[in-house]
Amino acid sequence: MTESASPYISHPRVLVLGVQPGTPPFRIVEIDGQVVGEAKQLTDVLQAAAAYGIVVHDLDDPDQVRWVGGDKLTWTLR
Repeated sequence: MTESASPYISHPRVLVLGVQPGTPPFRIVEIDGQVVGEAKQLTDVLQAAAAYGIVVHDLDDPDQVRWVGGDKLTWTLR
């Protein structure tokens, strides 16, 4: 397979993992491959990124933020 035929996989600095059970449910946030905390809402993700000098302009851009197990609106267990 050539490089042009392979799918593009982005490696954003911010990774938000799937919803975890808790009161309230939360998502684990990783920045540059390191766990930096828990997010209970969307603004927590933005604050964590800002604390590491990352300005997120588009939460739907997979080059900026990767959402695992749901999107930016997924904050409860299914």
